[in-house]
Amino acid sequence: MGNKYDVLKLENQVCFPLYACSKEVVRRYKPFLDELDLTYTQYIVMLVLWEHRALSAKDLGEYLYLDSGTLTPVLKTLEKKGYLTRQRSKEDERVLMVEITEKGMALREEAVGVPLKMGQCVNLTNEEAKELYRLLYKMLQEMP
Repeated sequence: MGNKYDVLKLENQVCFPLYACSKEVVRRYKPFLDELDLTYTQYIVMLVLWEHRALSAKDLGEYLYLDSGTLTPVLKTLEKKGYLTRQRSKEDERVLMVEITEKGMALREEAVGVPLKMGQCVNLTNEEAKELYRLLYKMLQEMP
């Protein structure tokens, strides 16, 4: 039986490999995203917009687990680049709608190779990747 401080060992912290892995994955994305002139956060916003075309900023933030303080500057930058528009909803002025532009949709063609390039950086089988994805989303969904 270990002592009561064993819980404080780095090797016993699930948060550490999650943190380190997240940092490394984002670092590996950087050269591919630099070619698109996108940051990682801008890229994940574009992923959601490529799929949904238009949605509220609130819904976008919920998809990405981002608060409005983080999301707003990203949206402003992407709007300046011409990839999206932000407008108040006609039905409810309190709701900010985000919609992808034609230029934003065209960027999808340039980005389509990024996941394959990233897959070559991560040494997991398809089954392992699916299981990791499932476990990570389970953790996210079960956190209050």
